[in-house]
Amino acid sequence: MANTLNPTSDTNTATGKAAGAVPNTNGNKMAVDDTMTPDQYSHIPGWGMDADPENDPTYPMKHWNGADHQRLNYEKAPQQPIDREVFHSIERPSITRVFGTSTPPSGLSGAIRRYAYANYSEANALHWMTLILADRVNVYEGIIEDLIHGHVPNIFAERGLKAEWKYNKKGIIKELLIGAALITGAIAYSSAKKKSKKAKLLKAVKG
Repeated sequence: MANTLNPTSDTNTATGKAAGAVPNTNGNKMAVDDTMTPDQYSHIPGWGMDADPENDPTYPMKHWNGADHQRLNYEKAPQQPIDREVFHSIERPSITRVFGTSTPPSGLSGAIRRYAYANYSEANALHWMTLILADRVNVYEGIIEDLIHGHVPNIFAERGLKAEWKYNKKGIIKELLIGAALITGAIAYSSAKKKSKKAKLLKAVKG
């Protein structure tokens, strides 16, 4: 049966329940009421910009079905039990009804992701740059975890370096040379700094 709304009573004619009713979450205290009304979110720039049927950018291309501007008033799906930390955008008032559980946040990468979600909007490039950093950190966390469990990862194969060497030798050689130059520079800088510090110490002793 179609899930339709009675425009005069805001009642779901398929279920007989009030539109926008929050479902039973089976006692899950972490579930949040995400019933949305325009007055609650009017302080957010751009919120509800398409709510006015007289100011719809799709007109006259859109084929109207009568319930386009009632799409927030529907019976929500049951909330997936929240038994672990779940990140969500600061633009959202609550967690989505379903979410992935295969890789819960952990370690340093988890802390970086937590910082990204807590401090930056998805419209901010820093949000995504911080998450990319977390992914890079997580790669090394995975290698350490493999070694702890007695498994030595085949980094050469996992990174596809065989194919890279076959089809992009110049690129690999360039990366190796840049890496060697950076490492050499870092060692030279560290050595010069130590020598300078040692020379200053000897001068202070003699003086």
